[in-house]
Amino acid sequence: MIQISSLRLPVDHSEAQLRSAVLSALKCHEDDLLSFSVLKRSIDARKHRKEGVIFNYMLQADVADEASVFAACGSDPNIQPLKERHYAFASREASEAEDRPVIIGAGPCGLFAALLLARHGQRPILLERGKPVGPRARDVTSHWREGTEIHPDSNVQFGEGGAGAFSDGKLYTQIKDREHRTRWILDQLAEHGAPSDILTKGRPHIGTDKLMKVLRQLRNAIEDLGGEYRFETRVDSFDIEKGKLHGITTSTGEEIQCHRAILAVGHSARDTFAALKAAGISMEAKPFSIGARIEHPQKVIDSAFFGRQAGHPLLGSSPYKFVHHGKNSNRTTYSFCMCPGGLVVGSSSEPGGVVTNGMSSYARDEANANSGFMVEVRPEDFEDPEDPLSGIAFQRRWEQMAYQVGGNDYHAPAQRLGDFLAKRPSREAGDVAPSYRPGVVWTDLRECLPEFITDAIREAIPHIARKIPDFALEDAVLTAAETRSSSPLRIDRDEDSLQCPSATGLYPAGEGAGYAGGIVSAAVDGLRVAEKILENAR
Repeated sequence: MIQISSLRLPVDHSEAQLRSAVLSALKCHEDDLLSFSVLKRSIDARKHRKEGVIFNYMLQADVADEASVFAACGSDPNIQPLKERHYAFASREASEAEDRPVIIGAGPCGLFAALLLARHGQRPILLERGKPVGPRARDVTSHWREGTEIHPDSNVQFGEGGAGAFSDGKLYTQIKDREHRTRWILDQLAEHGAPSDILTKGRPHIGTDKLMKVLRQLRNAIEDLGGEYRFETRVDSFDIEKGKLHGITTSTGEEIQCHRAILAVGHSARDTFAALKAAGISMEAKPFSIGARIEHPQKVIDSAFFGRQAGHPLLGSSPYKFVHHGKNSNRTTYSFCMCPGGLVVGSSSEPGGVVTNGMSSYARDEANANSGFMVEVRPEDFEDPEDPLSGIAFQRRWEQMAYQVGGNDYHAPAQRLGDFLAKRPSREAGDVAPSYRPGVVWTDLRECLPEFITDAIREAIPHIARKIPDFALEDAVLTAAETRSSSPLRIDRDEDSLQCPSATGLYPAGEGAGYAGGIVSAAVDGLRVAEKILENAR
């Protein structure tokens, strides 16, 4: 098979035009091309004003005589033998073990670690403090719609699927992946109910609505292989003696003896982090980011990136991305978890705090685009930089402040962008209706964010607006506070064994432990840790 890269065609091309372009790229005749298929199709809108939006293809082709094609194409870097994308570890021989591994957390990290371990006969026990995805979704939507009190173990952060279950469901990452774990993850998602186009889109996503079905089917697959889910089961303490893990105690009072446990708890498991610290597990505070959600009409963003082709059904809703390194603030600001055609949602896991994040359905068909407008914070910003839990205290302070400014009923503080830039409070919405529910309170975000955060955002806006037309729209809405961008700490782990140096058998993994950032990278890290467990079991 031959791999063709960088094949560019207009958005409205026909199948015949695609085939003609393949023939031209391969410099071969119609009869020589046996078949071809799309490996990846991405959108290139960088020159939309001059050329229009372009589809950029990567394809695989089967031809009658490969040698003749390579001879005709010479040194063309876009015509190469098909690159292998096989995740070899998934096909290794299974071996059962009496000492069942325990996985703490059913987010993407724990989920894919469990799937790999189950396929290799390990019968993992997956402990999840929250509920299955169906009951969890009912708790979450009740809080959003009615402002009901937050369930501390069933919310946007905790429950089957982890925090990624209520997000845009982005399935791309910038991590290096020479072992092709990412492709295997996408294959498993597609096999268990995700849209098949995640295998070919340049920037694939599932969306919260589609993810519910996928999570149930993956759970069924793990259980069919001997794995066990235990929902509403929080891990409260760890039995560690002489530097080795011997067991854990759960919120149900059960003491589980185990010598292999994966910590896949997510970035908001604050009580678990405290329990780990009490058990003597080494960890440290690390940088993360806080800020606010910014909302624009999706049509404004589409026009900025797609120009006259905005609204084309094959293009969908446009995403955007920005990074700005502030000179005055000495802080980096950046977009985070950008949700085209999405909603701003409440994401707190503790009563008495307001946390914002973004969420999109698969269709991405809501009126507004939203993104986290984040500013880096560093351990020196915390009250006690030496305390590994000090970042949590920093987060909690501003979440509680947002709750108070919002009226102590889970309404969120919000401000129009024009007012934010002018340093005056907002009194009402303009042309952009905020999507956050149960609602917003118009105010000045300086009441609920650190001054260095608002200063850094204000400094960045004119620079971003030079690259994204109409980004500085006066009626755009900022909603606060966004504090859960990533874990505020990192749990130490050995680079080779992936275990805690202070507790053999305990494997910190994923975003909560400080080793991933996003659905795919967390899932990849879960696979890496599961591989180590399997290697040690042989």
